[in-house]
Amino acid sequence: MITKVNPYGHISLTNEYFSGLVAQAARQCYGIAAMGQNPAANTVRQTLRNGSLPEKGVSVSQQDGKLVIALHIKVGYGLNIASITQSITHRVQDEVERATGLKVARIDVFVDDIISD
Repeated sequence: MITKVNPYGHISLTNEYFSGLVAQAARQCYGIAAMGQNPAANTVRQTLRNGSLPEKGVSVSQQDGKLVIALHIKVGYGLNIASITQSITHRVQDEVERATGLKVARIDVFVDDIISD
């Protein structure tokens, strides 16, 4: 949970909120075939970390008052991965900062799989 302090009190934003916001922004980018993690990797992560990464493959933490976002995606075969990840990072940063008023320190995009048609 991320907490923002303003003159009127504290605002807490849940991981589910960020998962939905980030997933919605990322899905609007060209080349995203799917969101989330590889099922095998997901099983290992759940076993080791009790499922700290949400189902949608988005994890958000706060570092020095700024957000750090980890995003797991699957892309279409034959597409330029560098262009796709650059597009995602710009879009997600803009959407998150606009919606929450919080600054994004970095966005780590993990390409878990390449999906062919």
